[in-house]
Amino acid sequence: MSGRALFLDRDGIINIDHGYVHRREDFHFVEGIFDLAAAATRRGLALVVVTNQSGIGRGLYTEAEFQALMRWVAGEFAARRTPLARIEHCPDHPDRATPRRKPGPGMLHDAAAALGLDLAGSLIIGDQASDMEAGRRAGLRTRLLVSDRPAAAPAATLVLPSVRAAAAWLAGAG
Repeated sequence: MSGRALFLDRDGIINIDHGYVHRREDFHFVEGIFDLAAAATRRGLALVVVTNQSGIGRGLYTEAEFQALMRWVAGEFAARRTPLARIEHCPDHPDRATPRRKPGPGMLHDAAAALGLDLAGSLIIGDQASDMEAGRRAGLRTRLLVSDRPAAAPAATLVLPSVRAAAAWLAGAG
């Protein structure tokens, strides 16, 4: 395995988290997300979305609605020459024990197996403690938390105030 990836949480990192976003008209990109994607692409990192989507398990929207939205999102990334290599999601209700649901590492492991990724050399960016814990459990050394509450996610290796700040960090990282 030699490829590396930037694992992206969806709600709060790619789009503003309005709660159970499943329609295009409710999907608003976070400021700086395409700069982050461009910096990752320049560094040779595959872009992989890893997202818990309990709205499916709760019956708030369907798998088909989620897939349609993510096809559109993938098109927006591709149009900017920052294609998504893979989209992993867990549709399960939070009450269902499953290793794919973050903080479990299952989605990261599945993407790594499918794409031949070096997990230790990969990064994850998220806005929740569960994102950081999934990255830690999968063996990622770099776990970027976008938050103004660093103590909220002890598994984070770096805390940044915004996605735009994460883009600047990645663009300048050694």
